Amino acid sequence: MSAPRQLVVEADGGSRGNPGPAGYGAVVIDQESAQVLAEAAEYIGVASNNVAEYRGLIAGLTAVRDLFPDTAVRVRVRMDSKLVVEQMSGRWKIKHPDMKPLAARAAEILPAAWVTYEWIPRAENKHADRLANEAMDAGKRGGQWEPSSSTAALDAPRTALAPEPAGPPGDAAAGAAKVRAAMASARPTAAAPETGTAPQVGWGSAPDLGAPATFVLLRHGETVLTPEKRFSGSGGSDPELSATGRHQAACAAKAFAARGTVQEIVSSPLRRCRETAAAVADRLGLEVRIEEGLRETDFGAWEGLTFAEVRERFGSDLSAWLASPDAAPTGGGESFAEVAERVAATRDRLIAAYAGRTALLVTHVTPIKTLVRLALGAPPESLFRMELAPASVSTVAYYADGNPSLRLLNDTSHLR
Repeated sequence: MSAPRQLVVEADGGSRGNPGPAGYGAVVIDQESAQVLAEAAEYIGVASNNVAEYRGLIAGLTAVRDLFPDTAVRVRVRMDSKLVVEQMSGRWKIKHPDMKPLAARAAEILPAAWVTYEWIPRAENKHADRLANEAMDAGKRGGQWEPSSSTAALDAPRTALAPEPAGPPGDAAAGAAKVRAAMASARPTAAAPETGTAPQVGWGSAPDLGAPATFVLLRHGETVLTPEKRFSGSGGSDPELSATGRHQAACAAKAFAARGTVQEIVSSPLRRCRETAAAVADRLGLEVRIEEGLRETDFGAWEGLTFAEVRERFGSDLSAWLASPDAAPTGGGESFAEVAERVAATRDRLIAAYAGRTALLVTHVTPIKTLVRLALGAPPESLFRMELAPASVSTVAYYADGNPSLRLLNDTSHLR
């Protein structure tokens, strides 16, 4: 039995006014050859950005079904709409009445097991974006988009797309084999002093670097804003823990007391972190040090809003923020680049202060993800590819030679 055909659907939608004259575009691509198999676009009248984006998704999935009506396929949907990707992946609830029927319609086109969703920067979605704009231009002229007039493919030269990862980065057999081969073939460049023999290389020859500075990264417990997935940074209302959040903090404190490894506690200055840290400190009999560098991002004018609300009110600013770490939220918030610089400086100070010790850092989503990203040498867009639950635990160790080691990510076993 042959493997299912691997396809990619890229889709987009736009609205000139939000709501305003709207259109969508979608393209179906063979993953291995990068051949464009189908294009779709349509002017849909007055609608919002989100409605147009969902209509683009529906058109792309429908095109796949029409191309392969009796064949099992695997489809990677790639969109620059964080809202659609997160809602269709099941990670975000669908609350808006206009979105629910569209999401249900999209989910019915192909079996759920055939389809995966991934967010991409707007710059990587040029083909679908051009199709959507061509559709809106056609609507402005009083007509509809025609395939024969499309120039979308000209702006999107393609090479074969990398296959979707089958497992965690670094765990694939091929990747591990490459590492082993590189280590086995390594050759020293100079003889070892006195003996004249070549020094050993590889894991067996690593020097004893002593105990690392170990940061146990605890995200604060829930606030009233957390379940609603509202932007809650350092420029907002500084909410306290909810009843659920206080229970989560107590569970974390109990778990750390049982492990007995935490020697120091450092907290963000924001109230939700200080309350979470206090619950652990009371249980362990430790003091809490406040560290300004561990505060959450300042989200500017987006504070207190949901992602959908920000999309509706500040759509272009949000798209820029999602596409570039140098873009700041509306109204003078912090860019991811600025947060990374602040967090890296804080990390370095704390490594020096707690060399050889285990410190509990009670902080927020962005600082934790940034510490993990920097430890792995991952690009800024990896921030959107990590999940961090409230009161979750992650761990990074920093050795004397400057090398970090990620040991744990998003552990919530203490909350069960």
